[in-house]
Amino acid sequence: MRLPRDLSGVELAAQLQVLGYAVTRQSGSHLRLTTLSHGEHHITIPAHTPLRVGTLSAILGEVAPHFGLTREQLLQKLFS
Repeated sequence: MRLPRDLSGVELAAQLQVLGYAVTRQSGSHLRLTTLSHGEHHITIPAHTPLRVGTLSAILGEVAPHFGLTREQLLQKLFS
């Protein structure tokens, strides 16, 4: 599955709610998300529109191992 090309940071934060992430703070144009599922995990997402493909890939690359998923499984879960 290809990465979405027109996804904003705010939209990604909303999609990550499926995995238990919630916005814990915002500093300027960056959102800090935290989940307690599978242990505590924090990620920072720029609230840019659209997110660059490399940035999105890096964020998903941090989230997938935390949940024991491959990147492809994570994409299916979030965007299908």
